[in-house]
Amino acid sequence: MRFLHTADWHLGRVYHGLSLLEDQARVLKDFIRLADDVRPDAILIAGDVYDRSVPPADAVRLLDVTLTRLVVELRIPVVVIAGNHDGPDRLGFGSGMLERAGLTICGPVSAAPRPVVLRDAHGEVAIYPLPYAEPAMVRSLLGDDALDDHQAALAAQLQRIRSAHVPGRRSVVVAHAFVVGGVESDSERPLSVGGSAAVAAGIFDGFDYVALGHLHRPQQAGSPRIHYAGSLLKYSFAEVDHSKSVNLVELDATGGCTVERLALPPWRDLRVIEGALDEIIAAAATDAAREDYILARLSDRGALLDAMGKLRTAYPNALAIERPALEGEGNGRAGADHRRVRIQDLFASFYAEVSGCPMEEAAMQTLQTLVDRLEQEARQA
Repeated sequence: MRFLHTADWHLGRVYHGLSLLEDQARVLKDFIRLADDVRPDAILIAGDVYDRSVPPADAVRLLDVTLTRLVVELRIPVVVIAGNHDGPDRLGFGSGMLERAGLTICGPVSAAPRPVVLRDAHGEVAIYPLPYAEPAMVRSLLGDDALDDHQAALAAQLQRIRSAHVPGRRSVVVAHAFVVGGVESDSERPLSVGGSAAVAAGIFDGFDYVALGHLHRPQQAGSPRIHYAGSLLKYSFAEVDHSKSVNLVELDATGGCTVERLALPPWRDLRVIEGALDEIIAAAATDAAREDYILARLSDRGALLDAMGKLRTAYPNALAIERPALEGEGNGRAGADHRRVRIQDLFASFYAEVSGCPMEEAAMQTLQTLVDRLEQEARQA
């Protein structure tokens, strides 16, 4: 049995003020063509379908068109779970009706996950969709006060699956999680709201394949059976060295799996260019990829008049300029993103600058409690 495993589409993403929806539409057309060519037995989408819980209307329409092509026209069963960026109830609307057409969407977490069961010449394969959920939600749903972090919550859900699993039936889990040892990028939103976000790869023992979402770099996660498919596109300049792809997974009769990464080249790539502004502009004349999204790291030390305007005469989709020589050591790092700095760290720095002394431990703990509460309210909203 063969699957296409993909994740982290982040439809509706805006980067440096620019909507990436057109780029996403183009790469999804390529994905549909790939699915038509490969003809998998199912497609697994492991969360973060949208970039935010209330997606823009154009992103919803793009998902509708894409899933219609895959499920209705190509007749390929699709299994989708909610990630930490998705609004689970919105994503899961109409899931009961859609399942009859071959589209399984798991938005809100369930106390008793139901598998999608497919059959091939060697028997049945059970696909268990596990949407992302905060530990507090799982704790309340399962009535277990000991589930105080992501490791415990996900382990409890997987144990329920194991207890109900039919012996001898091959099994696949689709989940959205951060496995210990995984390589992160700047474009991922941290999972943790208090407590630890990481889970050990060992909690997935016994399953034939684990299709993960959340980390944007395609990678194996602690076992040849556990893989991240990676994001659909590069969503940060920190990802310039990534090769985006989807996983073609093949399960044999005994549950052994092979994984092949199938490339999905972008319409416009994300690149970092270094050098003096005049040199970069001159070199653009022979650059066949002038339409790419560009971060220019300039070596110029003197004043530059309208540097971005001049850069865009050569690279019309230039997004940012960095000047390491003026900013100091370490501040010109590709993909550096102030949004990755924790609120409590920003506040602590502000407090120290204003008061002249660092925050005391008790004050830091109070601040952490307040930040956790605000982030939890924001996610629920």
